[in-house]
Amino acid sequence: MPRQLFVTTALPYANGKFHIGHIMEYIQADIWVRYQRMMGNSVDFVCADDTHGAPIMIAAEQAGITPQQFVANIQAGRKPYLDGFHISFDNWHSTDSPENHELARQIYRDLRDNVTGSLIETRTIEQFFDVDKNMFLPDRFIKGECPKCHAKDQYGDNCEACGAVYSPTDLMNPYSALSGAKPELRQSEHFFFKLSDPRCVAFLSQWTQDGKLQSEVANKIKEWFTQHTHQDGSTSVGLVDWDISRDAPYFGIEIPDAPGKYFYVWLDAPIGYLASLKNLLESRGVDYDTYMTNPALEQYHFIGKDIITFHTLFWPATLHFSGRKTPDNIFVHGFLTVNNGEKMSKSRGTGLDPLKYLSIGMNPEWLRYYLATKLSAHNEDIDFNADDFIARVNSDLIGKYINIISRVVGFVHKHFDGKILEFNPSPLETSLAHMVTTLRDAADEISTFYEQLEYGKALRKIMELTDLINKNFDTYKPWILSKDNRLVDLNDVCHFTLNAFKLLTIYLKPVLPLTAQKVETLLNIPAQTWSDIDKPLEPGHRIDCYTHLMQRVDHKQLDALFEPAV
Repeated sequence: MPRQLFVTTALPYANGKFHIGHIMEYIQADIWVRYQRMMGNSVDFVCADDTHGAPIMIAAEQAGITPQQFVANIQAGRKPYLDGFHISFDNWHSTDSPENHELARQIYRDLRDNVTGSLIETRTIEQFFDVDKNMFLPDRFIKGECPKCHAKDQYGDNCEACGAVYSPTDLMNPYSALSGAKPELRQSEHFFFKLSDPRCVAFLSQWTQDGKLQSEVANKIKEWFTQHTHQDGSTSVGLVDWDISRDAPYFGIEIPDAPGKYFYVWLDAPIGYLASLKNLLESRGVDYDTYMTNPALEQYHFIGKDIITFHTLFWPATLHFSGRKTPDNIFVHGFLTVNNGEKMSKSRGTGLDPLKYLSIGMNPEWLRYYLATKLSAHNEDIDFNADDFIARVNSDLIGKYINIISRVVGFVHKHFDGKILEFNPSPLETSLAHMVTTLRDAADEISTFYEQLEYGKALRKIMELTDLINKNFDTYKPWILSKDNRLVDLNDVCHFTLNAFKLLTIYLKPVLPLTAQKVETLLNIPAQTWSDIDKPLEPGHRIDCYTHLMQRVDHKQLDALFEPAV
């Protein structure tokens, strides 16, 4: 039976353009989604802009526009990136949408009114207040020293160095990121999701360790459940209650029955996944509640390793205890560095700007292929190396893959009027048929690699097969067969080579969708799915004349891409 999949990527914060990290994540997810669709599965692939919070409110104020207009301006610039890199989202929405306001409030009510006891409670807390700005400071506008690892200049909610989660008041030597002033503590009533509740601890202890998450992610999460002894002799456990409210002024969703109190952005942002899906389904006339209660529905999220905490603790607990389906998996990837691990910097010429990449005429499928060769099922950092990029694209895609079709089509049109003719049993045909069988037999292995996000392994296997086809083509020397007018043998070589190339294209299609479409046009065949592996080109089939499918990378393009910003 076809699977029903609901797939998302992390919501980008709507305060700036996409960076290459966003594009890498979208490409990783898009390859998996395209593969699933080729397998005949039904996939709803959505995302949205994460629009709420003080940073956007403050940026909009500085720009002299409303937060809504600020967000709309950002959202208007998304399409060139997504279209440019062939990202096949079914819907792109906003967390400031009516659907998200409705869902966030309902989920909150369900947590508050949980039949086994409310998971929401109010407490009067001390909170940092910026006297200069006359406002309570959100976590991201308080910086200081991490109380766990003592890294400097960390934000007020979690440490980017060690991953620790804490309260802003736990920061050492805090200061306001808005004014630079030392904030003062003032009291305010806040709403908390009781993550430390034994019900949550029991659920998350099981959910995070039942084998669905990557082993390195599950092991990291396990540390957050462990009791720690600090240098002062005090102890604490990893799971602490989660402050889900913020005080006005704040751009967000107002908490029901609590005037002047708003949901913390990380409460409503993941709900934006559901809101974008709901918006998509309603546009199709599909009932959202019926869809979500389908027991066969699978839910997957692609995220970066910097937001594991929110997606593997807060998000599944929020869903579970509000009576909703929890994710079937959270796929976590690492960071992208440039040229041997160097941190990206536009001023130093080590920044990879996605729009610049496209504007200077670089093929988006070069990047899709290159990143795919580096991506695996683990959340390891990967490095973009310019020399390696050129070598892989020019050698693998042009020198091996495109080389096959560019050589064989000329013979078909020169000798057979663009058609594949009938062939006769011969030792040559038997040998060529074995080559195609070898390619077809690799389908299950390649399919498993795609399913498991082992793209690098999939592409290495595909390139091994590409080498096999080129070797066979050279072994039978079709140029000699052509010269000697041995047309029966030449027809067999062309026939089997074209079928082998058709198989390769199916295997590469999740990574190279536009090139695959061009090949389908060239071969005069419909859009290929995984089931077409068993459907060869038959005798009598006509193919078009060869047209160029892909250019080589030029060193000058990489020089222009990494030219330091003025």
